[in-house]
Amino acid sequence: MSIRIVVADDHEVVRAGYAGLLATQGDFTVVGTARDGAEAVRVCREQGPDVVLMDVRMPVMDGIEATEKLRSGPDAPRVLVLTTFDLDEHVYDALAAGASGFLLKDVTAERLFDAVRVVAAGEALLAPGITRRLIAEFARMRPRAPAGGTLAALTPRETDVLRLLAEGLSNPELAERLHVGEETVKTHVSRILSKLGLRDRTQAVVMAYETGLVVPRTG
Repeated sequence: MSIRIVVADDHEVVRAGYAGLLATQGDFTVVGTARDGAEAVRVCREQGPDVVLMDVRMPVMDGIEATEKLRSGPDAPRVLVLTTFDLDEHVYDALAAGASGFLLKDVTAERLFDAVRVVAAGEALLAPGITRRLIAEFARMRPRAPAGGTLAALTPRETDVLRLLAEGLSNPELAERLHVGEETVKTHVSRILSKLGLRDRTQAVVMAYETGLVVPRTG
């Protein structure tokens, strides 16, 4: 089944380049492009893509606001944020708004293809180290909500799972660490997202840091 994609970037050459590159894959269909966030929202509502490649800095409406609008609606597409710098506060805000992950604009073609397939399958793109480093860096700078109130709905086991999620463990790694099956892990993760009103694992990691459940390492 083809993965439907919209590409949003204010630079025409970049936009066309990504669209052309993605179109080389037999399981991808580029159903639209957009030059700013407002156009991205309109095109997505018309075309119903599975995945949006979203530049974070655009005129009219930036990628953060566009992500928030798209992720709050029904049948929301998955959003992959595009950025030039890995430690970008705008990307952090986009992740908090519901983006499933981010890619640097100098990403290789294979990494881009893999990322689109991962998020289309419903997984968050938590690249080894880099996304967690971004989240940790900016969570350190932000005021934190009291963990007890925000996370009070979670059971002790679910709190443990959330803490391990924030360390970047995959489902198989979580299962091994907790000595349970992968289906049990999936159930725990699903319940955590539901109780906290979150879309995916990336948002769960953001919350774990912002509530102080996980403290960013220093040094």
